[in-house]
Amino acid sequence: MKDCKKRNKENTAAKNSSLSDKLRLLMLSIFIPMLALFAINIGMFIFRNVQYENVSGNVTLASGFGQDFKNEIDLKMYYYATGSEYATGIPMGDVNRALELANTLSERTSNKDSQRSIRSVINLCGNLKERMQEISQTESYDERMEQLETNVYILTELIQDYMYQYLYSEAEELAVLQTKMDMMIRVELILFAVFTVVLLAIAISRAIAISRSITRPIDELYGRVQSVDAGELTPIEPVKASDEKLQALSNSFEEMIERLAQQLELNKEEANKIRAMELMLLQAQINPHFLYNTLDTIIWLVETGKNSQAVEMVSSLSNFFRSSLSKGRDVIMLTEEQLHVKSYLEIQQVRYKDKLTYNIDFADEIGEYMVPKLTLQPLVENALYHGIKLKREMGKILINGKLADDKIVLTVEDTGIGMTEEELDRVRESLTAEHSAGFGMAAVYKRLNLMFGAECSFDITSEKNKGTLIRICIPMVKTVESMSGEVTV
Repeated sequence: MKDCKKRNKENTAAKNSSLSDKLRLLMLSIFIPMLALFAINIGMFIFRNVQYENVSGNVTLASGFGQDFKNEIDLKMYYYATGSEYATGIPMGDVNRALELANTLSERTSNKDSQRSIRSVINLCGNLKERMQEISQTESYDERMEQLETNVYILTELIQDYMYQYLYSEAEELAVLQTKMDMMIRVELILFAVFTVVLLAIAISRAIAISRSITRPIDELYGRVQSVDAGELTPIEPVKASDEKLQALSNSFEEMIERLAQQLELNKEEANKIRAMELMLLQAQINPHFLYNTLDTIIWLVETGKNSQAVEMVSSLSNFFRSSLSKGRDVIMLTEEQLHVKSYLEIQQVRYKDKLTYNIDFADEIGEYMVPKLTLQPLVENALYHGIKLKREMGKILINGKLADDKIVLTVEDTGIGMTEEELDRVRESLTAEHSAGFGMAAVYKRLNLMFGAECSFDITSEKNKGTLIRICIPMVKTVESMSGEVTV
């Protein structure tokens, strides 16, 4: 209530500035997009201009490569190979200058075709230097002339051809960039026109909104009443109005909603406590039931002299109850539930090894989702004692977990004696009965409904002398707080 009164004062102080704030917002909604468009255009222009200058610079730099490179190198090497008086030595300096120019162009070039050409020039220049060195180390005149014809002349021709290809590729790149710049200018003009139309529409809509601010308080108050009628009980800022009575009505209305929301929250907390107590009572029903049957099995093993199996049984029972405790938690991950039911079946298989086989198959992706503790074990126990145990030959229990249609599907299937339609109907009715003989399955059903509400399903199908299938479908929940029951565990 104090917060509501404080908000009332703030609302009164804000009345005189609300209109100016809206006008400033209108100006900013026009100025900021225009500024952003201008900055984008400038950035695109600078980027394209840099690209264009870089490529044109490459073309200018590549033009420094002598057009008579081949003729000059070939002539100087001919003089050198023939021992002419005009020979000035191996023209290694000319090749090095060409190689230096090619390396510079390689660092500045981004076009793939141009890069391939200039890399070829670099490789060929390196080969040319090696062939020139070979000629300098060859004394036979005939061998020198042969090397000149088969190596140097071919390499210089290839170098010049690849340099021309580089110039051609860069010239094509310049043409493409020019086309892109022309296209960019046209696109910018179109965008400017579109933005102008959009901003004009925004300005008109803002102006209309400001003009309606006089009648808006009444509409807002009416909408607030409608939202409360639909169940929205979160207190909000009262309606800002210049009329004193309308303002007082809005303030009192929000104060009433705040008190009502607080009372509903208290009622919700009490309901959660009741649900938690119900879960604890149902949990207490399940644990002693299994303990009784397990201890009975251990006694039977001791009485029949199977002490080693009894020790193994006690060890398995210890592991089972260690996982059953789960540090006091009533809601655990499916990986823990899987280990729990596996321990149970290991215990039971000691006694029923001639009658029981089982298989557990859980998909890896469901392991981190939550489920009420002891969801599967009572169902497996029911399958064993009321299905497999009453069957003469070997029986099997199949436990599966997977994702289907954004739900987690858990199934417990046995190959026991099954049920007739009449028996199946009685079992289904016992699930919702206030007092049921088979409290294990009924307790699981009730706990699932307390945890997940209408989001879960519990289906039983059976056929006489063929077996029974229980299919549980629950939502994908990773935290206790997100369960519909909202039980504190």
